[in-house]
Amino acid sequence: MIGLISGTSMDGIDVAVADLSINGDVVELVPVQCAEHPFPKDLLEKPRDLAEVCAFDTSLGQAFGEVAAGYLPADLISSLGQTVHHEVQDGDCLGTLQLGQPAWIAERTGVPVVADLRVRDVAAGGQGAPLASTLDALWLAGMVENAPAIALNIGGIANITVVRPGSQPIAYDTGPGNALMDAVMEVLSNGERRQDTNGEFARRGTVREDVLKKLLTDPYYAKPWPKSTGKEHFNAEYLQGFPTVQAEDMLRTLAELTARTIADACRAHDASTVVASGGGMRNPVLVEALTKALDPIPLKISDSLGLPRDGKEAYLAALLGFLTWHGVAGNTPSATGASGPRLLGSITPGDGPLRLPEPVTGPVTKLNVGDPKCVD
Repeated sequence: MIGLISGTSMDGIDVAVADLSINGDVVELVPVQCAEHPFPKDLLEKPRDLAEVCAFDTSLGQAFGEVAAGYLPADLISSLGQTVHHEVQDGDCLGTLQLGQPAWIAERTGVPVVADLRVRDVAAGGQGAPLASTLDALWLAGMVENAPAIALNIGGIANITVVRPGSQPIAYDTGPGNALMDAVMEVLSNGERRQDTNGEFARRGTVREDVLKKLLTDPYYAKPWPKSTGKEHFNAEYLQGFPTVQAEDMLRTLAELTARTIADACRAHDASTVVASGGGMRNPVLVEALTKALDPIPLKISDSLGLPRDGKEAYLAALLGFLTWHGVAGNTPSATGASGPRLLGSITPGDGPLRLPEPVTGPVTKLNVGDPKCVD
């Protein structure tokens, strides 16, 4: 399996290669390799009209296809694409749009492609996110005998999956991850830098408690789950109503905002441990703030449990496509709010006719992550 995704930060195209199989009710995932490829610079601006939507969909599909071609052979490719809009009103998700046309991926590689994985959950009344809840619930199932464990991903938006003993998992977006910090950096650098690499600027600043207090009044944080958000809400325009402060202080304050809102959500569920992944874990200032905000709840990195922090979402894409290919529902209704389990996505044929395996008829309850294979 090859999994592909470009997250809300649009800082790269993530790819993961995994060997996947089903043994009874257990999915076996063996990581082979993962990497990040540069996001096409001419696509960094979201499309504004129908002609630009068409061009973006085509160009990103071609870019995804080119990346995937470098990791062949494969039996199946799964693409979560690039979310360009996620429409939420009054707590209901009315629609979601991911671009990166899978036909170009199939044409370039000759391999069947599973794509457009979110919208079926939305059509069933769900938020279409966080789909990471599927991987997290299966993966952490063995860690929750006595107390809840939480999987955290910090991309442009931060999300958690709460896996609880004897209960269905829940998952939701806690609020901004890197999105607001990235927006400040882009303005500060006149578009030359899209992120505060290694927290270089944030480390020079101090938390402005007056600004942080105002930021924390956003009604989103108090909304009940399931809920989801995106850069439609947390963006550069969002910050225009706040006091003007030195850029370094704003970056440090926004890192604290991300850390505190995540920690508040984790405490609300009596977490015994938090397993973190995503691009936000590259920012040492954010990691330090989060560790302090969570204390005494231990913060672990997903690498320690076998899934690289930078590749986890691409492995998620691979898993979701694998489940669809085998006739297994890929959403977690208790997490997304959908009316029931659903097969996700659409399948684009490769060079030959589609030959799907016999559907798996029993439940899938656990994910085992094996030792990574060595590759040249």
